[in-house]
Amino acid sequence: MTYKLTTEEMHRLTVEEFRESAKLPLTVVLDNVRSQNNIGSVFRTADAFRVEHIALCGICSTPPHREIHKTALGAEESVEWSYHEDTVECVRALKERGYKVYAVEIAHESIRVDDLKAVALDKVAIVFGNEIEGVQEEVMELCDGALEIPQEGTKHSLNVSCAAAIVMWEMYKQLRVRS
Repeated sequence: MTYKLTTEEMHRLTVEEFRESAKLPLTVVLDNVRSQNNIGSVFRTADAFRVEHIALCGICSTPPHREIHKTALGAEESVEWSYHEDTVECVRALKERGYKVYAVEIAHESIRVDDLKAVALDKVAIVFGNEIEGVQEEVMELCDGALEIPQEGTKHSLNVSCAAAIVMWEMYKQLRVRS
């Protein structure tokens, strides 16, 4: 019979231990994500994969916020984050600091997320867009490319927090060897 691990058996990091631990060289940029529940879910996934930073841009709500906390479950306390009024300026600043920036969007010449080969990159930022409009065109123009999640159903989109989880998992698989 299989039994679930207890909290003690999981050996979870404290918030302080998390902050001091090695991070995945990955920044997640949220471009005008309107749902606080989606933002909280992104924080929780970023905590799971030790993502180094989340940039909240435009209309994104910021912690502390009850609705963010509801899905983040405290991850908004462990994952480093910043707020930027303008996603374009945020992306420009990341590129100036040496990041390769990719929009997660179905676009001309987009590549499958599992074909990126992120392990060869020093610093990666991934941009996720608004639930209705996606990543802004002005932001897309600044990106080094677009990443696409393969989909074979009738819909050609995923909830932003689901898409973020898939892409962060793929980046974790590729980048963790360097962490």
